[in-house]
Amino acid sequence: MSVKIFVNLPVADLQKSIEFFAALGFAHNPQFTNENAVSIVFGDSVYAMLLTEPYFKTHTTKEIADSGKTAEVILALGVESRERVDELADKALAAGGEFVKEPQDHGFMYGRSFADLDGHLWELFWMDEAAAQG
Repeated sequence: MSVKIFVNLPVADLQKSIEFFAALGFAHNPQFTNENAVSIVFGDSVYAMLLTEPYFKTHTTKEIADSGKTAEVILALGVESRERVDELADKALAAGGEFVKEPQDHGFMYGRSFADLDGHLWELFWMDEAAAQG
């Protein structure tokens, strides 16, 4: 069975969020984009649905976490190389993302982190799966 993931995140400014992820090279799916939401495509099975805060509130009875003050989740994206990790992290910072912590280098795994425009935490990582198993 094929599984897809759609992570739903509240955002303050939908257009700025679209521009932020476009600066990293990620497209959005116009079929699932309107004035309340955008579908950012990370891969064949991984998507983020960025929802305006008022629209997000229609999907939950809970309060929206203040991601500038609290960590509600850390979203980790595995990419094909250490170079791609650096490329995406550098683009995120140049597009207005916030530095979160120093790069993590474990030899078989390398990662960098940033917070997006709304404070959501993202980790980009590369892992040599053969070395990790051995």
